[in-house]
Amino acid sequence: MPDLSTQSIYSVFAETAERRADHPAVIYLGSRFSYRRVRQLAEAFAAALAGLGVTAGQKVMLYIPNGIQWVVAWLGVQRLGAVVVPITPIYTPHDITYIANDSGAETIVCADTNFGYVTSALPQTGLKRVIFSNMADLLPAWKRAFGYLFDVVPRGRTERGANAHAFHRLIAGSVGQPLAEAGAPGGSNIAEILYTGGTTKFPKGVPISHAFFLASADEQIRISAPLFAPEDNVVMGNAPLFHVLGQTCSLATLLVGGSLIIQPRINLDAAFDAIQRFRARTMIGVPALYRMILEHSRLNQYDLSSLKYCFSGGDVLPTDLGRRWQEKFGHPIRQGYGATETCGGVAMCPVECDNPPKSVGRVVPSKQVKLVDPNDLREVGTGEPGELLVSAAHMVKAYLNKPEETAAAFVQIDGKTWYRTSDIMSMDAEGNLFFVDRTVDTIKHKGYRISASEVESTLQEHPAVMATCVVGVPDAKVGERIKAYVVLKQDVKGISGYDLIKWCRNTLAPYKIPHYIEFRDMLPKSKVGKLLRREIRDEEKRRKEV
Repeated sequence: MPDLSTQSIYSVFAETAERRADHPAVIYLGSRFSYRRVRQLAEAFAAALAGLGVTAGQKVMLYIPNGIQWVVAWLGVQRLGAVVVPITPIYTPHDITYIANDSGAETIVCADTNFGYVTSALPQTGLKRVIFSNMADLLPAWKRAFGYLFDVVPRGRTERGANAHAFHRLIAGSVGQPLAEAGAPGGSNIAEILYTGGTTKFPKGVPISHAFFLASADEQIRISAPLFAPEDNVVMGNAPLFHVLGQTCSLATLLVGGSLIIQPRINLDAAFDAIQRFRARTMIGVPALYRMILEHSRLNQYDLSSLKYCFSGGDVLPTDLGRRWQEKFGHPIRQGYGATETCGGVAMCPVECDNPPKSVGRVVPSKQVKLVDPNDLREVGTGEPGELLVSAAHMVKAYLNKPEETAAAFVQIDGKTWYRTSDIMSMDAEGNLFFVDRTVDTIKHKGYRISASEVESTLQEHPAVMATCVVGVPDAKVGERIKAYVVLKQDVKGISGYDLIKWCRNTLAPYKIPHYIEFRDMLPKSKVGKLLRREIRDEEKRRKEV
């Protein structure tokens, strides 16, 4: 195997595309795109970006849902040697403005349905050019015509101009145009910046190098190799591609010669049909998705027997859910544990053996871990709970523009940089990791990490709110739901929970909006006035036990 530490993501893809030219690389809405075709489209998009003035090292935001357009844009930016900044397509203008300014992005690729959000954010950012795409772009002409005829393709209002360009027109006008030889810097150079939630009000930018991505992605996509050859893999990629789970466990198949099935949004019947039709061997998802599948009324109408490797990340898989899946399909859902800062998998369940119940796997070769007392960072013994620290050869060492958060999350021990995950884990004598608890105020909802302080800050800005506390309430279906405890100002009357939720919708992405609002006369605080979220969480646990 070639040394991945000095290569670029695009050079690895290009070599794979040369070797697997006629093999399906991406299957999108039933249409197959060969490696040759995807490479041609990526080269065309890179040439188009160069024609617009984008150069190596510049930041390009991707604000589009899963699709062939996402893959082409991501690879095209890599081909040019620029830096990708992928974000969720459900972000609001508030989020776009913050991330564009924090990352220094000058270009954004958006869905036509989000064009209005982008244009409203433009005056507050340094964005110089907008490229908008429709979900049917790059599909065969007959399929686009059918979709428009029967009004099944969402279309947003857009307006071309000097700084606004249609994605499909840029591609069409650049196919075959000469582009400088791919000399994009690889190795320790930054390939993309992923934004993650956590304990702060604003999302934090995590710079991922080519070397770190390639090392992590390669071992995560090859974890199923004992079941089938990586080149024969067909991945049903349900995880969003802007997320590290979707990248290292789905998108990574394009670096080893497999096929990736993607949809613009989760539709279970369409996913089942694609698994059955294209004989998918791998499925990626979060626990909430697997529960939805088991509870789907038409599940038995489809043949999903081709699936041999099902992986769950983003949150701990409930034991009963894993048991039900095993009984239904005859094979387990294998878990893993990772974070954006670690470029995905820290631990993954091997496929060659039975894994202990509740285990999130064993540490992968590219990572090193320590379990320590969170107060003094002294290592704990085997089987004892401790905060998980992670290090790697090409480790992320700092957040973008966040010195205080960097100092709190990254520590130096024995001459190495270690990331403090803030998760309490334990490890048995065989090296199996088990999740125990979280040490920080992060809420896990449907695989998303949500900052409690960000939701609190939004509620606090309402003129009627005096104080607020936000916690995660355990929920079997989605991991945790968001609950806000609110103290109103004394002279305020007539404010309801609905009013506060509506207020949150103006700023927060949909998955961050509280599910419950409970009004209180006061909130628990320490002697120095610090909010005691732990007491609120303990109260919620006691309620559930009653």
